[in-house]
Amino acid sequence: MNLSSIYHRCADQYCYPLDDDTMIISIKTGYDITNVTLTFGDPFTTGINGGNSRFKGSDTEAFSIKRLEYHTLWSFRVKPEFKRVTYYFNLESDDEKMIMCEDRFYTPEEFKNYRGRQQLFIYSWMNPSDIIRTPEWVNETVWYQIFVDRFCNGNPDYNPKDVLPWRAPDKKVKPFDYYGGDIPGITSKLDYLRDLGITGLYLTPICSGKSNHKYDTISYTKIDPHFGTDEDMAEMVKQAHQRGIRVMMDGVFNHSGAFFKPWQDVVKNGPESKYYNWFMVNKWPFEKGWKNTAKGNYYAFAFVDMMPKLNTNNEEVIRYIIKVIKKWIEKYDIDALRLDVSDEISHTLCKRMHKELKAIKPDFYILGEAWHDAIGWLRGDEFDSVMNYPFTDSVGDFWMDETKSSTDFEYAINRCYSLYPLQINRVLFNLLDSHDTMRLVTKLGGNLRQFYQQLAVLFTMPGTVCIYYGTEIALEGSYDPDCRRCMPWNLIMKGQYYDKIECVKELISLRKSHPTLRSNHYHFIQKFDNDRVLSYQRTSDDDSETIEIVINCSKENLLCDVSKKQILFSIGYSQPELHPDGVMIYSI
Repeated sequence: MNLSSIYHRCADQYCYPLDDDTMIISIKTGYDITNVTLTFGDPFTTGINGGNSRFKGSDTEAFSIKRLEYHTLWSFRVKPEFKRVTYYFNLESDDEKMIMCEDRFYTPEEFKNYRGRQQLFIYSWMNPSDIIRTPEWVNETVWYQIFVDRFCNGNPDYNPKDVLPWRAPDKKVKPFDYYGGDIPGITSKLDYLRDLGITGLYLTPICSGKSNHKYDTISYTKIDPHFGTDEDMAEMVKQAHQRGIRVMMDGVFNHSGAFFKPWQDVVKNGPESKYYNWFMVNKWPFEKGWKNTAKGNYYAFAFVDMMPKLNTNNEEVIRYIIKVIKKWIEKYDIDALRLDVSDEISHTLCKRMHKELKAIKPDFYILGEAWHDAIGWLRGDEFDSVMNYPFTDSVGDFWMDETKSSTDFEYAINRCYSLYPLQINRVLFNLLDSHDTMRLVTKLGGNLRQFYQQLAVLFTMPGTVCIYYGTEIALEGSYDPDCRRCMPWNLIMKGQYYDKIECVKELISLRKSHPTLRSNHYHFIQKFDNDRVLSYQRTSDDDSETIEIVINCSKENLLCDVSKKQILFSIGYSQPELHPDGVMIYSI
């Protein structure tokens, strides 16, 4: 038995309360382990400090077994009667048995004969305030990300003086182009978004900024005049809410823009500025040109001198930022906040933000931008979720690399959902592209069937779903800034994209009408003798429904004979065969 491959810690995603009554306990082992059972019970059944008796608990089997690339993840569900639990693991391989406690591994004989105080794992108390609680509505939401300048021009009076004519969808855009998209434009398209099935809007920054993307904030308290007014924003949110659509703003608090007044004061007055400690300055005066951050004179986002880094450890900055967000909630009635470059913001700010924002709006959704494992921010007192870029990459890699097998895909997806507690997984922000990435259809070289295959995965996995504006028409675009092309409303209204829109609308409707597709329960099945075929099942929370997804990523026809009554969604299916690049979603 390879003991070095076994891992458990009584913390984070390995041991946590799922709700007020239920604990989830997981252990990671090597493939040589053929079975694991959990022995659990109350730590005080044998008296205080164990008394003179040995602990005797109840045994339970794993409710979930997931394969990772080099490990198996075994998960157990227990309901401690008195809100505390002590436990150990019973491990079996083909020729050996071991018991894992907190201090070490024991043979069954050693464990039986041990006479000292047993160092078992213990979760001391399920304090209600320590249980991770995420907003219920998020799991049911289908998000739509809007890059405001490129979505819709609703009020030409707001146009910047150098605005360009709205571009055709096949025309590339440049870094400093302005096209006049604004908040009234979003309001004018709310009926379109509702009909598409959208129930959440995620807006890129709308506060005053120098650029078209507004990630270089000039003022956190003023809507950019090219986008509209406070009244426009409040009205848009009101109209969205009337259509069952929630709204999320983008908060850029890792850094400001170079024209943010406090930074301008620092540039001018250096250490004499009352805002000097609002930023992370190492040396003043600054040099001319754009290499101050590269030389370490001050910190910024990446090495972008025009985006100086805010000192989110500073109490004045913390109070200022929280005051700004509270004003956004008060003035606009927003439902959620996405934090840009969230993994560089201090935990101190994030904890304070969580506490104070949830106090005024308990179901407010706080989303962090992180491109990696972010468990450090997802312990229930900072973010509710993060943008699930590991999922984005795992899905994309399988289609990009034809040498990868369905087993590789299973390992990658299981890893994504093994990083966090289940209640976090229910609201993980799943996406396939965004304003920071190449657009999905472009990455796939224009292959529409593969495009819809990946969307099928997106809409049938746990979490919450976000599509980037224009996904419903397979809008193209390479890396930033080309991924921010103009939305071709004239062609949409003429019906040019009708079939594409209907296909995405069907996937959205499928997810919304089947809670099974939003549950945490999924497992991969080896149903076909072809390692480029993905097949997995989704089961409802109450086990009343099972939906199967089959995606043929091979170059061969696949026998997949399904009754028409069972089919929920299909592309490339002619009974009884699923063609290459086809997808089938059906109930069983």
